[in-house]
Amino acid sequence: MSLDPTELTVAADPASAPVGRVRLIVRRFMRNKLALFGVLVLVVMFVAAFALPPLLPYAYDDIDPYALTSPPSPQHWFGTNQIGQDVLAQTLRGLQKSLIIGLLVAVISTGVAGVVGAIAGYFGGWTDRGLMWITDLLLVVPSFLVIAICSPLFRDKSFLILVLLLALFSWMITARMVRSITTSLRERDYVRAAKYMGASSRTIVFRHILPSMASLLIVDVTLNVGVAIVGEASLSYFGFGVQRPDVSLGTLIAEGTSSALTYPWLFGFCCGALVLIVLAANFIGDGLRDAIDPESKAGGA
Repeated sequence: MSLDPTELTVAADPASAPVGRVRLIVRRFMRNKLALFGVLVLVVMFVAAFALPPLLPYAYDDIDPYALTSPPSPQHWFGTNQIGQDVLAQTLRGLQKSLIIGLLVAVISTGVAGVVGAIAGYFGGWTDRGLMWITDLLLVVPSFLVIAICSPLFRDKSFLILVLLLALFSWMITARMVRSITTSLRERDYVRAAKYMGASSRTIVFRHILPSMASLLIVDVTLNVGVAIVGEASLSYFGFGVQRPDVSLGTLIAEGTSSALTYPWLFGFCCGALVLIVLAANFIGDGLRDAIDPESKAGGA
C-alpha cells in the first residue's frame, strides 16, 4: 500500500505537524482583510484606553465648571457633558471597563464550558446527565432578569461580581459543543493509549482532550468578547451593570441617549466605540474560524 508524500513527512517528523498547522492557520488568517482590520482596531483601542488617560489634562471624574456641555474643542477634544466632565476621558475610562469585563467574561465562560463539556463527554453516565441537566437548566433561566435582581449585591462593590454573573450564563452552548466532540475523541487511539499506560482521567481530560479542541475554544473566546461587552452595555444601560461614580460604555450611552440630537457628542463617541469594538471582535472570530476550518472557502481563497 502506497502512502501519500505528506503522510510520509508527518510520519518522519511528527513534531513538525503542529508547527506546520500553526503556520498554515496564520497564513490563512493573514489573507483575511476584515480580520486584520479587526486586530488593528482592537490594538488601537487597547493602547488608547490604557495609555492615553495619563496624558490627558483631565481625569474621567474631573469637572471643568467653565465648560458645561461644551462641543468638541482644542481644550476638550470630544466636548464635555452636562456637569463639565471631559467626554474623551470618560469614553476612554468606559472603554477600559468594557474591555476588561468582556475579556474576563469570555475567558472564564469558555474555560468553564471546556471543563464541564470535556468531563461530561469523557465520563458519560450519571456525570454526563447531571452536568447536562445543570446546563439545560441555566439555558432556560432568564439571565437578564436574574442579574437585574442581583444587581444590588454588587452596587458600590467590585465589578468582578458582575463579571462572574455574566460568565455564569455564557458557557452552556459551548459546553454542549465540547461535550459532543469529547464523546468522539475519547474513542481515539491516543486517548485509549494514554488510558492503558495508566494516565489518570484528569491527565487525559486536561492534557489530551482539551488541547485537541484548542482551536474551537480560541474562536469561542474571541466571539464571546463581543457578546460579553454587549451584555454588559445592555445591563449598564438599564442601570443594572457598572454603577456611578465608575463608568462603562453602557452607562455613557444611557446618559447620552436623551441628548443624542441636541448634544450628539455625548452619545456618538461612546456608541461608536462600542460598535467598533464589537465589530472588531466578530471580524477576528470569523477570521480565526475560517483559518482553522480546512473546508472553509473564505479561509482557503
